[in-house]
Amino acid sequence: MMTKEDYLNEYKTHKSMRDNVKRDNYRLQYHLMPPTGFLNDPNGLFQKDGVYHIYFQYTPFTAGWGTKLWGHYTSKDMINFNQEEPFLYPDISLDRDGVYSGSAFVEDETIHYFYTGNVKLTDREDYDYINSGREQNTIHMTSKDGYKISEKELILSNDDYPIDMSKHVRDPKIFKKNNYYYMVLGGRTSDNQGCVLLYKSKDLINFEYYNRIEVDDFGYMWECPDLFELDGELFLVVCPQGISQRGYDYANVYQTGYFKVDYDFDNNTYKISEFKELDRGFDIYAPQSFLDEKNRRIQYAWMGIPDAEYNNQPTVDYCWQHALTMPRVLSYKNNQIYQQPLDEMKNLRLEKIVSNCKNIKQKDTVVYEMQVDFDKSQDFVLQIRDDVQLSYLNHVLSLSLKQSGYGRSIRAVELNEVNSLTIYSDTSSLEIFINDELTNVVKKIEHEKKNLLFFQDKSNNHFKLLSNTDNLYLDTEYIAKDIQLLKMINQKRLSHNNIVSISFSF
Repeated sequence: MMTKEDYLNEYKTHKSMRDNVKRDNYRLQYHLMPPTGFLNDPNGLFQKDGVYHIYFQYTPFTAGWGTKLWGHYTSKDMINFNQEEPFLYPDISLDRDGVYSGSAFVEDETIHYFYTGNVKLTDREDYDYINSGREQNTIHMTSKDGYKISEKELILSNDDYPIDMSKHVRDPKIFKKNNYYYMVLGGRTSDNQGCVLLYKSKDLINFEYYNRIEVDDFGYMWECPDLFELDGELFLVVCPQGISQRGYDYANVYQTGYFKVDYDFDNNTYKISEFKELDRGFDIYAPQSFLDEKNRRIQYAWMGIPDAEYNNQPTVDYCWQHALTMPRVLSYKNNQIYQQPLDEMKNLRLEKIVSNCKNIKQKDTVVYEMQVDFDKSQDFVLQIRDDVQLSYLNHVLSLSLKQSGYGRSIRAVELNEVNSLTIYSDTSSLEIFINDELTNVVKKIEHEKKNLLFFQDKSNNHFKLLSNTDNLYLDTEYIAKDIQLLKMINQKRLSHNNIVSISFSF
């Protein structure tokens, strides 16, 4: 348990930790990071009265797993963020071992929060904490402003979940349809089958079990469900655990992706499509989306993953770990979800260099946005960092890392063609969007040295693209490096989008 008073007392004793964080050169420039300690799932995302509220799982006093709070950032423009004091504390018996993941739902000027209160029992030594010894309490409270909350109230406990469920049921998210409110909860059955539980309510307080969404033999636990409509279709985003790798697919320890769902809510029946991965990189988990006041479905994710075989030791040494991805706008076309960087990210650009060239190499870590367009899809090799390589050979797109990956090696996906790349490079992260045909506008400029052209940013870093295609055009947009201007945050990773997405941390 940790009350607000406990937090403030502990905070006073950790000035050296905060000083250590400030000294780290890996701190990101335009990603949200923990002020200190450990960050994981984004929670409770919404916009109200022009203000975006971004909450997140937060362990403030250790750079590893520990007692969870909800951290809190706010922004009016999605560029400049204010760090607020922690929002939720594990301060009652129902959440004493952590305020776990949850969400927010705004209606009639009231913000409704739902989250999982974690309790681990210690009165016996034979608990396995899967089928015994744990409480997963679904808790509700409200707010008018996103800062002050009502009293916490228990709306569902383990006794309210189906009898065949284990003690792992968590991560509530609300979806409204036909004047009813539906809550999805990620779950694990007692015989180790992953599923999503669906509850129904008329008032956002009294919920009754309605159904479960499941696929035979597809993981032992489904975490962090998000049910939403997009361009007239219904989707379930979820993170299945316990799926074996199949070729290039499902290469992470746990997966992140979505099902298209055809749900007849009147008759309570559904059909579910094949699971598709949202991201093809190393570090991507627990995505959560929301509709903003422009009616855009915006998604954040944790740029990390539980139980990974690789590590983030360089930042752990400086007393912090992990970040959130860039905010991505979702759309649906060509039978798949597309992800695009939020338009506001363009406001970070300071200068632009446009070139028609064949060779570009980045020697050192820099902060930039790079757009590459191909007249014709052909094989290429792009050296992004000294030991980070993106290649497209024989219809396989691969991202490979050596020492800078700290255990991360390679991720790959089969693609019929690659006609564009957009690379967002931050101090210690990369997010790469592939085949974004909606946003690529590339100017083609002839140059006397078509086969080899060097150019520099303000840090005198050189770029060189190694490619066998003569029809490569580069459109590079540099992003502001002034952290005071950005008031944002950091971590090390990598992610792609659209036809493919990739996430990486080092």
